[in-house]
Amino acid sequence: MADKKIIAILGSTGSQGGGIAKAILNDKTSEFSVRALTRNPNSDKAKALADMGAEVVAFDIDNYESINKAFSDVYGVYAVTFFWEHFSPEKEIEQAKLIAKAAAANKVNHLIWSTLEDTRNWIPLHDNRMPTLGGKYKVPHFDAKGEANKIFADSGVPTTFMLTSFYWDNLIYFGMGPKKGEDGNLTFALPMGDKKLPGIAAEDIGKCAYGIFKAGDKYIGQTVGITGEHLTGNQMTDALADALGQPINYFPVPFDMYRGFGFPGADDLGNMFQFKHDFEEYFCGARNIDFSKSLNPELKTFKDWLKENKDKIPLE
Repeated sequence: MADKKIIAILGSTGSQGGGIAKAILNDKTSEFSVRALTRNPNSDKAKALADMGAEVVAFDIDNYESINKAFSDVYGVYAVTFFWEHFSPEKEIEQAKLIAKAAAANKVNHLIWSTLEDTRNWIPLHDNRMPTLGGKYKVPHFDAKGEANKIFADSGVPTTFMLTSFYWDNLIYFGMGPKKGEDGNLTFALPMGDKKLPGIAAEDIGKCAYGIFKAGDKYIGQTVGITGEHLTGNQMTDALADALGQPINYFPVPFDMYRGFGFPGADDLGNMFQFKHDFEEYFCGARNIDFSKSLNPELKTFKDWLKENKDKIPLE
């Protein structure tokens, strides 16, 4: 254990961080060990990681000294930020600055930045195809991560920029699964029209990240995109109907309708789906299935994921 290279993992009890932590810990021949960073080392998830062999460390992503201490003697860092906790792109950018500063101070050998596109490079603020949010963003939870890419690039820290995809787990935890109408029939509402949506099992994001670390310096300085499959709303609906054993209708929600749903972040997500829809060729092209499989040979398809998770999808 002592001679293994330490990977410090932000969000170690979340979907992405938990995925890479478990991928490393389950590989008994791994050259890496896990330093699991978490606000609450006493949580059940943190204790489970400790039981698997992780070094669990209390961590405050908004405090430089806390980050700096957590990065001491590490080989690598898996860096992910948590927009949906606070809904503040500015806060996310500040967190990225602290992470990059601490990584540089500790001479980290390899940092993976879990990122997304700055959609303003495709849809400028003055472009009225979609509303501008907060005065300076189109898709805040994308734009902040994309804007932060430069922070890591300028920091001098050897960085791989990893573009993620839609989590299929959102169908369980984010309320995006099929819903029962008044007639009792299920409808799967997705604002993607007839375009393809790159999706992935959340745990596979972590496994792909582990593949990047295992590749050494091969992907340093590169932007790589990962995905499990590119599927249309109709294809996802058919797979859901097969897995759940009942008919499901696909409803391609208009973007304006989705933006108006009123739940926190609805406007952000409505814009996100419009971006993925309007720039389908680019967005799918940036997320390559074969490449993802080369990093993670266990990569799941949507049907694979449904076999394991269909009973967890709430059918309200």
